[in-house]
Amino acid sequence: MKKIVIALDGYSSCGKSTTAKLVAASLGYAYIDTGAMYRAVTLYFLDHHVSLTNPKEVKDALNHIDIDFHYNPKTKRNEVFLNGLNVEDEIRKMYISDQVSEVSVVAEVRHAMVAQQRKMGKKRGVVMDGRDIGTAVFPDAEVKIFMTADVDTRAKRRQEELLEKKQLVNLGEIKENLLKRDLIDSTRKESPLRQAEDAALLDTSHMTIDEQVDFVLDKVTSALIHEERVLEQNLSERR
Repeated sequence: MKKIVIALDGYSSCGKSTTAKLVAASLGYAYIDTGAMYRAVTLYFLDHHVSLTNPKEVKDALNHIDIDFHYNPKTKRNEVFLNGLNVEDEIRKMYISDQVSEVSVVAEVRHAMVAQQRKMGKKRGVVMDGRDIGTAVFPDAEVKIFMTADVDTRAKRRQEELLEKKQLVNLGEIKENLLKRDLIDSTRKESPLRQAEDAALLDTSHMTIDEQVDFVLDKVTSALIHEERVLEQNLSERR
């Protein structure tokens, strides 16, 4: 059966990553967390004091950044490696969340990451989640989902995630961070966060993760059936 690209875009803390991981596991597809890539770049920029307003510094820094994903059988998750170092836990901290949207808005950063993401998904059979997968990275993705949820629900989910990592952060601070990121992501000039015209809207405010996964898998099934019919029709026309 033909493999496809599944693009999950949307706001922070809507359940994109968890849903994408489970969908990928169900289909035997690769999972690519593009948001983690921007977080890794942010970490590198902060550690090396890269000025976002200096294009030369940004380009030079990007030339020294290598990002990989490796599956950890102990934690049963894909973990992010920056220049060979496991940074999975570090990039999830609030100080990275506070800066990642400002780094992501830089055109040189987006161009570099989009190029890497397209290379990763070239052979299809991938589930990618992010902000601009269905609009900029893979506008030809066979399945596009745009995920949203009310900000209070998102803030509570984010706080729970941080608590699991033993990070205690005030709910108001988290909500403020989410609203700030929403504004930056949706108004940036380069690949803004927006729903693709052919993307299905998924509001997860009152949905369980299982319901979210089922919603996506239903869309995948429909897309695969469509692809099979197109293939059969093309074969029939050649006979």
